Amino acid sequence: MLKPKKSTCFPKSSFKQSKDLITVTGSGTLLFDFGIESAGWIEFDSDDLIDSVEVSISEYNEPAILNAGSQHRIKTHTPVKYGNTYRLELNDLLYEGVRFAWIHVRNFSKTWHIKNVRLVCQVRPVNYTGSFSCSDPELTRIWYTGAYLVKINMLQDYFGAILMERSDRHSWTGDAYPAQAAALAAFGNYDVIKKNIAYTSSQNNGIAAYSLYWVLSLIDYYNYTGDTQFLKEYAKNADKRLETAYSQYDQLPKLGFMGWDERLGAGFENPQIMEAQNTYKMLCINAWKQFSKAMSSANEKEMATKYEQFAASKIKLMQEDRNSVQHYGIHAVSEAVNAGLNDQLIINNISATLFNDRLNRLSYSPFNQYFIIQAMALANQFDAALTTIKDLWGGQLRYGGTTFFEVYRPSWNDILKLNDAPPNNQCGYTSLAHPWSAGVTKWLSENILGIKPVRPGFRSFTIIPFLNNKLTRVKGAMPTPFGAITVDFNTQSGNFHLTIPQGTIAEKIGLPKSGRQISKVTVNGKLLWDKAFHQVNGISAIDEENDYLYIIHLEPGNYKLKVTYTGTNKSIEKKTEKYNYLIPTFKHDSVTSGNWKGKYGKQGYALFGYSPDIVSKQLPPYVDAVTLQKNGVVVWDKLTSDARALSAPGNTIKIAAAIITKDPDACYQTMTVDIKLKENHTFRLSMYFLDWDKQERRSAIEIFDLESLNIISPVEMVRNYETGKYVSFSFNKSVRIRINQVRGKNAALSGIFFD
Repeated sequence: MLKPKKSTCFPKSSFKQSKDLITVTGSGTLLFDFGIESAGWIEFDSDDLIDSVEVSISEYNEPAILNAGSQHRIKTHTPVKYGNTYRLELNDLLYEGVRFAWIHVRNFSKTWHIKNVRLVCQVRPVNYTGSFSCSDPELTRIWYTGAYLVKINMLQDYFGAILMERSDRHSWTGDAYPAQAAALAAFGNYDVIKKNIAYTSSQNNGIAAYSLYWVLSLIDYYNYTGDTQFLKEYAKNADKRLETAYSQYDQLPKLGFMGWDERLGAGFENPQIMEAQNTYKMLCINAWKQFSKAMSSANEKEMATKYEQFAASKIKLMQEDRNSVQHYGIHAVSEAVNAGLNDQLIINNISATLFNDRLNRLSYSPFNQYFIIQAMALANQFDAALTTIKDLWGGQLRYGGTTFFEVYRPSWNDILKLNDAPPNNQCGYTSLAHPWSAGVTKWLSENILGIKPVRPGFRSFTIIPFLNNKLTRVKGAMPTPFGAITVDFNTQSGNFHLTIPQGTIAEKIGLPKSGRQISKVTVNGKLLWDKAFHQVNGISAIDEENDYLYIIHLEPGNYKLKVTYTGTNKSIEKKTEKYNYLIPTFKHDSVTSGNWKGKYGKQGYALFGYSPDIVSKQLPPYVDAVTLQKNGVVVWDKLTSDARALSAPGNTIKIAAAIITKDPDACYQTMTVDIKLKENHTFRLSMYFLDWDKQERRSAIEIFDLESLNIISPVEMVRNYETGKYVSFSFNKSVRIRINQVRGKNAALSGIFFD
């Protein structure tokens, strides 16, 4: 039972609150903030309720409205009465993702009372056998938020894909990959992970990449548990999936989906685009290589050789076709690095450039970002990776999130207030509790805490934490079948503590120099190493490089190390790069309304909605085409004198019409307008938004380079456009404009104008 952290009355005169009792003295609404998103349902008690009430729930600070397909799309309903208890029931399983709830008193006849408002929460009982903390509290919070996110989504099919009920709340094979990865590091709940791998073994969700993510999930499980029997039991399943990928590699299958990121085809819209294809091919090579390694470890030499050769044959083709590699974007090159191809100079050079672009190394999807930060770690780009983590996952916390989202852009925080309704997009309703975003938890355990298995089941492992002049301490535990490996490294005090469980060996312990030099190390009070000694007290070896002093082959036990540092930190403070938006600002005009002639469109225009496409257009000579995708059409009034409506030149007839998003159809909460130029030419484009029927429309705009599909502007919000509003920007290349519904009936665009 979770009590509200805060309650607010609208209007205050209709409610009197004292402890758990609320006296209702008039019509109005009560808003409850429970402080954290949970899987639950809202209930309250009343002995004397006589008026009509409705109850709402949401992940953000407005009652939720989802896309079609859910049992109750609009998350507002009359509560069901059980004696003196009133419960909101929106689906057969009862629970939804609830952070906020409302009680609406629709009419009032006489005073009555509300008691014991509560959120009844459900959660699978898993233990945090893993842990993480560091000197950066935001990173610590990110680790635990990812773990908590997975925990509350484990009610449906082991690892459900979404907390809100919008018809897809089940375990998707690909979504489960980073969710299970986080669970391995946070909970070590191997039994549940094993069951979910078995449960999803007959699925691929019709998505080619998801079939490979299932294989990678199996390998993750094997590496963390050493469960050779389970690996071999499902090796034939993995073999079939990987053979299929090999047979289709040169003539790719219908990918179905690679991610919501525009550069991966914007979900189900255009999944066959080149970046998605290249990303999938690199994912194939990565999966073949990892499976080969796992089979070799399990003494399945024939299978190991087979997939080693599969990978080698396609890598050879890559090396012969260097031109295609030059066109890899952030997702494809990240998968190439994950596949171990960063030893190739061209991959190394491209990745270095892409990883240093603070804006476009960010994916729209934290799911896809997990693979990017994996690659950044392998490329030794830890500072950039941490900035990226704080931009993407930290940004969600700064928005007010207590779980991680399905999609997110940092610029949302500039246009939204705390916990505001976010933009919806190609996936429909934007989920704010989506466990595919939790992979960052495992990443932090493996790369900042620094614990990674070498032999399956952590029979041997490495501890190489990442610490620098800013990040000076990391502490935590990694669950293993032999017990927890614990680490506590503090480069300011020089005090390091380690626990190595019985049955395991630490092959390599990295003592971070953090820009200084290490002059002496003692272990449990005895001298281990200084400049004059390299092997004492039974330690097998000491190794050294620029950033670490390594202890090689440490036996089980508890160790207290004292590290003596000399010198001052010589690391160069890098200036944090800003987001490099090519279109940094927009201009809004709410005055001109439909009277555009003479002010807008001096070089050309396109008026939408008069017919299924465009009734009247006169494009500038530098524009090749204006192409619409995924939009619907609405004609509000075919003949009007209303000043808000647009009219074509030479025609006094005004028609109130627009292209619109197709809400509430799933995956149709967004539409695109592509402006293709014949040649680069500087122009100003103005979009005319019109909320003709006053449906409280609120819309968001994203602008992409049409060729690279990199985002080139911050997300822009369009509010209050009942009287019509122009939103203008300037650029000099072909662009894609994506218009997203936020709230209201849909998003509505009446025309565009070139100047």
